[in-house]
Amino acid sequence: MHVRDFMNPSVVTITPGESAALAARLLARHNLGALPVCGEGGVLRGIVTDRDIVLRCVAAEEDPAQTPVRDIMTRGCAVVSPGDDAREATRLMAVRQVRRLPVTEGGRLVGMLSLGDLARSQQFDMEASKALAEISDNVKKL
Repeated sequence: MHVRDFMNPSVVTITPGESAALAARLLARHNLGALPVCGEGGVLRGIVTDRDIVLRCVAAEEDPAQTPVRDIMTRGCAVVSPGDDAREATRLMAVRQVRRLPVTEGGRLVGMLSLGDLARSQQFDMEASKALAEISDNVKKL
């Protein structure tokens, strides 16, 4: 099975110049944990998570309304392509300690893949559970 079979093609995104406050509102409104940050033409520039906002903005005593997403986003995030093997994507999540992967084609964002997407399929529930356990174990160590 391929990533395209499990990914969500409807993705809420944000641009690098938008504020951390807007990112937080979008995350809350859409019940998300991460937003892909895209430039012109849907080119993926990075990803911003609720954790990024808290640690890199709020805890650093920066004003979320004045802090652009580009200052707090994670660059060089792990990505997969629609044609990649879904099992390999799950292993990549475990290795990179992430619960979601942007799906890109030619550098442009075309979807998101989450552990939840894979677990709901029941074909990869064991792999998704194992990846989540590895991520959770490493979080506990921090």
